Amino acid sequence: MKSATKRVTVYLEPHLHRALRIKAAQTERTFSALVNEVVRHSLQEDAEDLAAFEERAKEPSLAFEEALKDLKRRGKL
Repeated sequence: MKSATKRVTVYLEPHLHRALRIKAAQTERTFSALVNEVVRHSLQEDAEDLAAFEERAKEPSLAFEEALKDLKRRGKL
């Protein structure tokens, strides 16, 4: 069974609207399918970023000056 969809009004800049219309035609996909894919991708990136922040939250903080000294000491800068 197909999941329910919601109808929304989105205002796009004219050049973005045209680009999406062209891409939809070239890829034989609907405008809505393209928009859904882009939104889904953006939200997934956000979720991955949040997970990485959570994973690293318990790491000790390192002062910028200390990090800079360490990079210089190791010949990276």
